[in-house]
Amino acid sequence: MGLSRGPPKRWSLNDTYGFIATFFDAQARTYTRRATSRCMTARQQQSRSLSVAHDANPTSSRVEPPNSQVTPSPRHIQRGFHTYFVTHLPSSSLHPDSRAPAGPHHKLPRSAAAPHNSASGAAPVSPPHLPANRDLTVVRIPLRSAKHHFGVADSRGSRPYNEDTNQAGTIDMPAFAKRAPISLVRSSMNKAGEGTSADSAYGDPQIFYFGVFDGHGGTQCSDFLRDELHGYIEEAAQDFELKSSLRALRKGRSPDSGSTEVPSTPILSDAESGGQKKLDQLDIKGSEAVAAKADIPEIDKHGAIREVDNASAVKGVQPVPANASHSKALQLQKDLVAEYKNTIGGYFRRFHPPHFHLRQDPDSPEPPVSIETVLTYAFLRADLDFVAAQARKPDPDDPYVSDTALNYDEVLGKPHHIPPSGQGIGGRTRFKGGSTASVALISTPTPAPFWHPAASSTLLVGHVGDTRILLCETATGLPRPLTSDHRPSSPSESHRLRRFAASFVTDSFGEERIQGLANSRAFGDMASKRLGVSAEPEITRTELGPAQYSFIVLMSDGVSGTLSDQEIVDVVKEAKTPEQGARDVVAYATEVSSDGDNATCLVVRLGGWERRSEGGLGSLGTKEIRDFRRNEALDPRRDIR
Repeated sequence: MGLSRGPPKRWSLNDTYGFIATFFDAQARTYTRRATSRCMTARQQQSRSLSVAHDANPTSSRVEPPNSQVTPSPRHIQRGFHTYFVTHLPSSSLHPDSRAPAGPHHKLPRSAAAPHNSASGAAPVSPPHLPANRDLTVVRIPLRSAKHHFGVADSRGSRPYNEDTNQAGTIDMPAFAKRAPISLVRSSMNKAGEGTSADSAYGDPQIFYFGVFDGHGGTQCSDFLRDELHGYIEEAAQDFELKSSLRALRKGRSPDSGSTEVPSTPILSDAESGGQKKLDQLDIKGSEAVAAKADIPEIDKHGAIREVDNASAVKGVQPVPANASHSKALQLQKDLVAEYKNTIGGYFRRFHPPHFHLRQDPDSPEPPVSIETVLTYAFLRADLDFVAAQARKPDPDDPYVSDTALNYDEVLGKPHHIPPSGQGIGGRTRFKGGSTASVALISTPTPAPFWHPAASSTLLVGHVGDTRILLCETATGLPRPLTSDHRPSSPSESHRLRRFAASFVTDSFGEERIQGLANSRAFGDMASKRLGVSAEPEITRTELGPAQYSFIVLMSDGVSGTLSDQEIVDVVKEAKTPEQGARDVVAYATEVSSDGDNATCLVVRLGGWERRSEGGLGSLGTKEIRDFRRNEALDPRRDIR
């Protein structure tokens, strides 16, 4: 008896999703059976070993299995770093650019668009577990793949290997942004059937984290900061019992009460936020109003480039009091300072970290606990752990020194604090190098992401060394530096170190150095720790208004030491995406560099990205000097001058 054949059935998208769901369900059942069998085998082996031990020692009544009552430490089950972000489709930004391109472009005529009919095949069917409306779909996007929102590029230059590292993703900690106006969080905007908001584990909008780390003497310290520094920040926020800045406390409830009730944050669509309206309302400045403020390198009559010094960091807003456990925060600060004093000594016997309050002073203008305090604690804790871990390791240059209780670096090799990941720190031998670091944390008051033109957000920058972070102002097109280089020749750094450093040495280029280091602040560098080369961060808080800034640039000194701030932002302005902007900056810096240092650049899109080239001189202000640099780099007589 033959089988009856019906008309062939078309394979639809619904069938594809069903096949995938069946496949993963079968894999999950197989994995569960294997895990169960492994657990049963382990229990049988354990029971056998216990019975053997009981027979060998008949006087013992009962032998407890090892670690039977010990629960795994939460420090060892920490998740990996979130290198992705969660958002809605379409994303709450004008993506990639809503405005018509300036050059020629092509579009299909309306007559070429035909409606779907049954003859053209089965129509795509939405999977049953996803909402029918595309606006309500929540997706997880790898940040490094979102080239319209973020870009990174690096180059080793002419060095044998690249000692720079970088990091980008989202971080798990309570929000520190300013609370949004009541008009943006009106309860009537909560619509029935809205998708899950892009919240973190704390119920707040995601906090984005970007960092660039410039290692010297090797990559161990910069790799450590790339893998661990965000964990130290998360751990410090947890230890301080930090609460969200977006949650209003009920009357009669103290910040230390530990309430876990988190209200949901409403979602704003593009139409409700008015992104295009905010872009159109920008007061773009003309070239005449900006020309006098632009610091552009000049070419003198002898054909030489007269470089400009990097501008100092802009003054940030004052720290804001944070809801945290003040008594616990004060004790943590005291313990850390005492540990520095006893482990390293020297400069750290009398140092007073910024944003630390070692005693309760009611007359102090600065709040006793703020997010700046948490960030300072995380930086100092990470630095102390790294240095203490290196001091306990054998010195490859002199094995006798590593056997003494107090080595020549005069850093006690006491057991160090375990890093958040639970992994070891560095290699098997002592690492005497270090790394500079600049990190940027962005927190928003609503789930509308910080790159939306109508979104307001708070930017917090922690900086140590000579890496650099710039903001590009949309209305003027000028760079706004958020960091300043920590050099021994800097007046503030010189005043901080003169009491402790034996002497400053000036190299052949006229730069002052401390113990051979060009930076007066850095992670690691254990040989110079007692002289004051610390990881005390310079912290800047900046409020980002709707479309006020176009993008952020984070870079190592291989870029900022070669190019001026205005050149860097002008190169990014000419790029179509942040990814292309990062690649163009690194390529240009590597091409015109005279020393071939490692170069790393990260570009992050902000709300004013679509009007990045309209303010002030646009991208043409530095075109002449950039062309001159490229011609100089191609000149065969360059190396013999």
